[in-house]
Amino acid sequence: MTQSIDINSIIQIARDAGDEILKVYGTEFSVDTKEDKSPLTEADRRGNEVIVNALESQFPEIPIISEETQTVSYAERKNWEYFWLVDPLDGTKEFIKRNGEFTVNIALVHNGTPVLGVVFQPVGNRMYYASKDDGAWFSENNGPASPMKGGDHYSSKSKVTVVASRSHRTKEVDEFVAQLQSQGKEVEFLSAGSSLKLCLVAQGKADVYPRLGPTMEWDTGAAHAIALEAGRRVIAADSGNPLTYNKENLLNPFFFVE
Repeated sequence: MTQSIDINSIIQIARDAGDEILKVYGTEFSVDTKEDKSPLTEADRRGNEVIVNALESQFPEIPIISEETQTVSYAERKNWEYFWLVDPLDGTKEFIKRNGEFTVNIALVHNGTPVLGVVFQPVGNRMYYASKDDGAWFSENNGPASPMKGGDHYSSKSKVTVVASRSHRTKEVDEFVAQLQSQGKEVEFLSAGSSLKLCLVAQGKADVYPRLGPTMEWDTGAAHAIALEAGRRVIAADSGNPLTYNKENLLNPFFFVE
């Protein structure tokens, strides 16, 4: 299936959604609150409409789970072999703060594992993308794409760069850092918003991302595919098993990207 999908078409959909988001970004937009108390803007709605309409038009046979679209019941989706997993605007809090650290995320999931991912940062025009067995790639300002390859596992390093959430730093992350320091490691912090944190590990700019707080499947799917193709792992903090998708509850466990 991934071989029959031209990733350039998914990249273009992400760019088109980014264009709509930036139209709102430059205005005095209002902020609504969803049932789970998270923020929602016109940009989330517009980006979602662009992505869902394009995917339904180009790939009518592949179902979609999107953050901004009513989730399909587990009884209906549990046997899906393939589906799109979409977060049209990851990092709405960063969007509202106008710090540019928000992304458009589109993933294709096959039997619980992301096999294609596109993460687009409209501010800065940065594109991260990957599909199974074709490597992970990064381009900026429409320039040529360069391959991404994460480095050695952080356990083998004396200096460890830890990337953490700009909006969701937890005491568990601080405890993880203290543990590294107790092993004699020098720890450097890198802060970033949205799915950019997984992409920074994929690029080798960070060694580990401990996400010891709640996320949803659509927050991670696209960047997870990119991390895998860059030679990284995304594993549950409690079991060490790979993160899986299309669970009955779409909430992710705490996890590490390493």
